[in-house]
Amino acid sequence: MKTLPRIRTEHLDLVPATVKILESDLHDHARLARLLDARVPFAWPPGGMNDEVLTEFIRMATEKTDPFFAGWYWVLDTPVAEDRVLVGCGGIASALNMPETVLVGYAVLDEYQGRGYATDAIRHLIPGIFADRRITRIVATTWPDHGASIRVLEKNGFVCTGITLPGQGLEDGTIGYMLEKRG
Repeated sequence: MKTLPRIRTEHLDLVPATVKILESDLHDHARLARLLDARVPFAWPPGGMNDEVLTEFIRMATEKTDPFFAGWYWVLDTPVAEDRVLVGCGGIASALNMPETVLVGYAVLDEYQGRGYATDAIRHLIPGIFADRRITRIVATTWPDHGASIRVLEKNGFVCTGITLPGQGLEDGTIGYMLEKRG
């Protein structure tokens, strides 16, 4: 995994997911809180971020098997907030059988959904993703009934590509979205 930039948005501090942070997420949330300088809610992790996924991320980061693998932990950090709190995460990985393409994924804890954090984070990640000259498109998949996730993608310029076929998405029956680099 290459050295990733820390990204600040109006509400979020997007902290690069190092191997140490990923291992702490898997084994020691107290250490994760220290590394992020943020409170880790009891409900952490959000849906989709289970032990199997984290173990695979750790493997990919350690073995450097995916040249595009990168991730960030999303910490809510605003002047009006009582404390810094971990609210979500997101990242990219190579899309299978699609050169110059990365797959973006993201998740937000239920209690922090509907506040624009995912839209904000993805909006700020896109320029950094496309700064890598090897990447010309970003794809994502979501379930047809996940309206909030669809809105995140559409607000960030992604275009629906339709129902994914077996082997195209993370799971059959999802719908695909794509954003291509301009210029």
